[in-house]
Amino acid sequence: MAEDPNAKRCRKCGRHLPREAFARDRNRRDGLQVHCRKCVAEYSAAHYRRRREAMGKPVREKMDVPAGHKLCRTCGEVKPHSEWHRNATASDGLSTRCKACRAEQGRQGHLKRQYGLTEAERDELIAAQGGVCCICLAAPAEHVDHCHETGRVRGVLCFSCNAALGQFKDQPEAIRRAAAYVEGNAWKPTLVAPGVYQLPS
Repeated sequence: MAEDPNAKRCRKCGRHLPREAFARDRNRRDGLQVHCRKCVAEYSAAHYRRRREAMGKPVREKMDVPAGHKLCRTCGEVKPHSEWHRNATASDGLSTRCKACRAEQGRQGHLKRQYGLTEAERDELIAAQGGVCCICLAAPAEHVDHCHETGRVRGVLCFSCNAALGQFKDQPEAIRRAAAYVEGNAWKPTLVAPGVYQLPS
């Protein structure tokens, strides 16, 4: 009897299973691991338990997780598979953290890399500003603002004020002229040389 080309035999449990039941392994000729996802998961769980016990650390009791769901070890919640990113190399085909936890850790990493701040430090800045943008003093403070030359964090702004500073390219003189313009004092520059303008004092 010819073997099914869409099936593969697991070397551990001996079952012939669909190719989707095996995680990817680029080092193998067929591109799949030799053990099925279920066997790999059972082995990993047993190995984790033995290692924790050997170190004298507590071992979490196995939870009864419904089919189509997975326990997130970061937040401790059981969530449906739709709340997880795919990971073809994982034993169950899913990421180790749920989408919400991955997004949260991504935000934390961005704060640290871009501004050198922890979430707690950012929250302290927002609290010191009374929870509002330190330019318009009205909208919620949500976006960390920093000097692009020195990297120094200046405060936390709302989306609109943060975008406005970006449009003005952090040029104080342009911002002052914009303020004067809004107040009805338009400064009309005079061309004194090619590409050189003089503003009235």
